[in-house]
Amino acid sequence: MNEPHPLLSGMHNHTLFCDGQDDVETMCRAAYEKKLCAIGFSAHAPVEKQLGQKTDWHLSEERLGEYMSEVSAAKNRWRGKIAVYLGLEVDYIKGLRSPMDNDIKTLNLDYIIGSVHYVIPANGADLFTVDAPLEEFTKGFTEGFGMNGEALMHSYYDAVSEMTAMGGFDILGHADIIKKNCQDMNYWTEESELCRQREIARAAATAGVVAEVNTGGLNRKKIRDLYPSYSFLRYFRELDVPVLITADAHNAGDINGSYDYAIKTLICAGISEHVIFFGKSNTKTLWKKEKLHY
Repeated sequence: MNEPHPLLSGMHNHTLFCDGQDDVETMCRAAYEKKLCAIGFSAHAPVEKQLGQKTDWHLSEERLGEYMSEVSAAKNRWRGKIAVYLGLEVDYIKGLRSPMDNDIKTLNLDYIIGSVHYVIPANGADLFTVDAPLEEFTKGFTEGFGMNGEALMHSYYDAVSEMTAMGGFDILGHADIIKKNCQDMNYWTEESELCRQREIARAAATAGVVAEVNTGGLNRKKIRDLYPSYSFLRYFRELDVPVLITADAHNAGDINGSYDYAIKTLICAGISEHVIFFGKSNTKTLWKKEKLHY
């Protein structure tokens, strides 16, 4: 007799409030129809005050309250059918923005995803995002790092390490998203990156955070692998870092995209269980372990 499919959720999702393509209700309906046990909304937290400019992919300050109200209303509409959680994906940008910022800590959020998208060049050039469209990434890489791949890689992982040590978040987001624009380039040595991956895994274990296994790059055909890579997953296994399968969905169709592939990859990496988020008790984040199987 076949075992029932493992309990799955979707905690990394974006809507029309930031750079997603569907609204909150459409995403909830899709999660319910695909038999997920929970859906979480994780709009990119506002950064316009910190950066001194607006972006086209972060939630705006003006709509933060509306976003929180709409997700809270969805919680009530879907109660008894699917758990709905309110979160934010907060960028770590050294000296400018972090999950520990007071304006984030005072919000009544269920959970926070801590992510690094931006790198700050040491030469004073403009900061840029490592997962930007290729032309924009290449410009930043050239002007900020002189195409020195080792310097770029270390700058990115330095930020992930600093954010993880600082804390203030529950889920470590796409820990090696830097590979999106670099997967076919020999910009740095494998040995040096493996050292950084193990360092991040050790920091995550010490901090007690959960690492997401993100299928978003696969679903959008940006990469041929999960975030994080197989080698990273092996370090998470070695250091007992809990993992959470997410789709980083920007539309309802991707809300559980490539989950089967993620499960198979985790099992191949020696990881036999993942976790499901089910709220907070006071300030303690609550996770439930679930066995993984095909």
